[in-house]
Amino acid sequence: MIQKDRTILQKIRQYCDDVEALIERFGDDYTIYESDFAYQYACSMCIIQIGELTGQLSEEIKNASPDVPWNLIKGMRNLFAHDYSHVDNEIVWETLKSNIPELKRKCEEILSA
Repeated sequence: MIQKDRTILQKIRQYCDDVEALIERFGDDYTIYESDFAYQYACSMCIIQIGELTGQLSEEIKNASPDVPWNLIKGMRNLFAHDYSHVDNEIVWETLKSNIPELKRKCEEILSA
């Protein structure tokens, strides 16, 4: 693995950690998330950064990890960055609770391989 990919994966993992910290800080409850724009914006920034970093990974890494939905991650970033008014909070919450921990686990697997 080239150093650039390693660094990017470490940054993605850090943003996953940041999402976990935000959930711990604000509350692990959808109704809290839905009613608190600061919570939403903070989590959105992490999702945007993860998507941006995903776009910088080499094709070699992406091809070696086909079980990671790299294109969907980048697509979610684009939605947040360019069409935030159409973001569905329930889908984002599910992403924060399920997909982000899974992405963190996958990044750790790739980094340790």
